[in-house]
Amino acid sequence: MQAMANRLHHPVDTLFQPTTLLSVFTAGELLAIILALAPETEGARLIRFGLLSFSIQWISLFSLAVLYMLRGHVRTWPVSALVALVTGLLLLMTVLSGWLSQWLLPSTAPQGYAWWSTSVRLFGSMLCMLLFGLIALRSHWTAQTQEYRAKQAELDALRARVNPHFLFNTLNTATALVHDQPDQAEHVLLDLSDLFRAALSGNEETSLEQELLLTRRYLEIEQLRLGDRLSVSWHLPVPLPNINVPTLALQTLAENAIHHGIEARPGTGDVIIDVIPDTNAVILRVSNPLAGESPATPRHQVGLAASRARIEAMTAGLGELRTRQDAGRFIAEIILPI
Repeated sequence: MQAMANRLHHPVDTLFQPTTLLSVFTAGELLAIILALAPETEGARLIRFGLLSFSIQWISLFSLAVLYMLRGHVRTWPVSALVALVTGLLLLMTVLSGWLSQWLLPSTAPQGYAWWSTSVRLFGSMLCMLLFGLIALRSHWTAQTQEYRAKQAELDALRARVNPHFLFNTLNTATALVHDQPDQAEHVLLDLSDLFRAALSGNEETSLEQELLLTRRYLEIEQLRLGDRLSVSWHLPVPLPNINVPTLALQTLAENAIHHGIEARPGTGDVIIDVIPDTNAVILRVSNPLAGESPATPRHQVGLAASRARIEAMTAGLGELRTRQDAGRFIAEIILPI
């Protein structure tokens, strides 16, 4: 859960996203237009707009640059201290931009009382813009936190429905092997302990290599239970991509493949697992034969919904879980950005 929480964007991090920077630039230009068209404005409005635009963008972008350099420290600050810092930066940059405009363009920049009047008006306008921005930022952070908590609660409920089914089947398999094949029974229980250790560890992410190992152990348990009815094919690149995946996400897809593609069939079936490195992503694919029922049943969606939500949370919405039918097979793909 901690790893997923770290994926949540801190409010300060939101300031440095491209959409936020574009919004700051656009708001600055609109503010420059409003101040340049003020009724009491004297002189050429176009020149005044140019000076105001330069000053506002200088103040805004330089203040954001300072915040970016301090982002590692301000994450732990209270909101009041962060507001005080930004207000101080705006005030300092407003004064500096006024002095800079007088030095570069003494003939067009306002002088004396007009300079102070313009500076105060500019600072007041930008302070209002800052306050509205902070209110919107706080609302965004609150909504994001609430969405994460709701999603985590949903995942916990989904896990509680998925895990007992697998535990019941595995214990039945071990019980059947205890007398005739005690070594195999011990192997099953050791594999089961590894799987549940991973599920209960609290680690939301694991390496791809470890995830493949856990999935392989799960499928070994199922092969003991199903016998010749199940065959498994692995297509893995060498070396494996060095990425993290949601813990037991691939195992969940394999479990769905067994439950809906093998158990539901009267005869034999195969599960194919592919790891496909792509230019900007790694694709984890699990496919199984269709067994007559639609893969969109509620039972099937339990595990898929949990995996989909975890992938989106881990990758901040950049990864996805896709499902489709092709040539009589059900295919589930996890796409993880590199």
